[in-house]
Amino acid sequence: MPDLTTAIRGAFFDFLDDPWKYPGREHEAARFVGDGLLVVADGVIKAFGPYAEMAPRFPTVPVTHIQNRLILPGFIDGHIHFPQTRVLGAFGNQLLDWLQNWIFPEEIKYADRDYARAAAGNFFDALLAGGTTTCQAFTTSSPVSTEEFFEEAGRRGMRTIAGLTGIDRFAPPEFLNTPEQFYTETKRLIATYHRKGRHLYAITPRFAVGCTDEMMDTCARLKREHPDCWINTHISENPTEVRQARQEFPDCRDYTAVHEKHGLLGPKFTAGHGVWLSNDEFRRFARAGAGVCFCPLSNLFLGSGLFRLGRATDPDARVRVSLGCDMGGGNAFSMIRVLEEAYKVGMCNNTMLDGSVDPRWQDTAEAERNKLGPYRAFYLATLGGAHALYLDDVLGNFQPGKEADFVALDWNAGQHAMAWHQSLIAGDGGPGTIDQAAMLLFGVMACGDDRNVDETWVAGKRAYKKKAV
Repeated sequence: MPDLTTAIRGAFFDFLDDPWKYPGREHEAARFVGDGLLVVADGVIKAFGPYAEMAPRFPTVPVTHIQNRLILPGFIDGHIHFPQTRVLGAFGNQLLDWLQNWIFPEEIKYADRDYARAAAGNFFDALLAGGTTTCQAFTTSSPVSTEEFFEEAGRRGMRTIAGLTGIDRFAPPEFLNTPEQFYTETKRLIATYHRKGRHLYAITPRFAVGCTDEMMDTCARLKREHPDCWINTHISENPTEVRQARQEFPDCRDYTAVHEKHGLLGPKFTAGHGVWLSNDEFRRFARAGAGVCFCPLSNLFLGSGLFRLGRATDPDARVRVSLGCDMGGGNAFSMIRVLEEAYKVGMCNNTMLDGSVDPRWQDTAEAERNKLGPYRAFYLATLGGAHALYLDDVLGNFQPGKEADFVALDWNAGQHAMAWHQSLIAGDGGPGTIDQAAMLLFGVMACGDDRNVDETWVAGKRAYKKKAV
């Protein structure tokens, strides 16, 4: 059959639904095919199913057999900062002084094209080594950084969302842009990149505290003129920022109201963090179809607080939730590390870091929803992330018609202690059931990192292979 170009054989694990809909039986949202065949043409999945059923249908298609691995859809990172690659893990107290001391001085360098181009290569290398095939990223206030981001993503063939940063206060003067500059350059960049190849454009007010009303109004104007574009920002990351937002926008009753006032809260809107959103704000996010990106690595690294995943997943007001490493506030590119930290946040239940009880978490049902087993966790990293970013029509699982991005995980990763533990679950033969596969994945997220990523494939082609030790 001439349109079929390649096939991958192996053990596949993906999701067809949201595991939070199936409390106590989360496996019903997942799918495990212990010996499957994924058929790909022109970067798109053409067919998928058990090898015994599929192989006779496609006898002439060349097959790559990935053995002793679990193959999952590529990880989706909903919140990451391209220009913070080199300051990953910088010591920095809390959010606002960390921005002034480390982040803005580094991001200013991205106005230099050579610097931005070299950084883009390092950035995408690190993403792929961590199994991330799609990201929604911040660039800087310099158009050069956005151009180099998209150009490198295009060379890799990766699905990305990004856009020029709008910020006109509370940053060094050379980092700021005016609303007029932001409008003109954003229009040009949308025309150049949006929906060209796998590029998608996000209108990007950095965070409301860094934007005047004029800048926020400019973002609203751009969204009206380009309703197909995404919106990417931050919200309620730490208490100081929340208080400052109230001071800068005194006519708004809370942080969410700033975005409502300017007509931004709605579908394809994602705000990173949301640690200090109130119950009412979560409900308004749900009604609007807006998304929040849970970034536990940076929330803990910068001491911002504990995100209420159980509130965001309330079935009566379900918010679209993605996961983000938030590198460089987050101290790793690895979504596996993100899952580990998200699990730990969930296990805190209603206990604060100082041992007191957070009054927001008195609801025991919320505390239960906050807990991340392997089904909930890997759903957020794959299909859940795609749904939160309005990409689940093209990404997130192995349904025919979707783009063929996936990651092959080594559940042992050459680590003696991990291999011995994992053998308790699956012996030497690998997983035979969906629950065995899920428990192996839990072992990966609890004890692993990017060393568990053996291969990463983008649009049906291998883009990364771990080097043999």
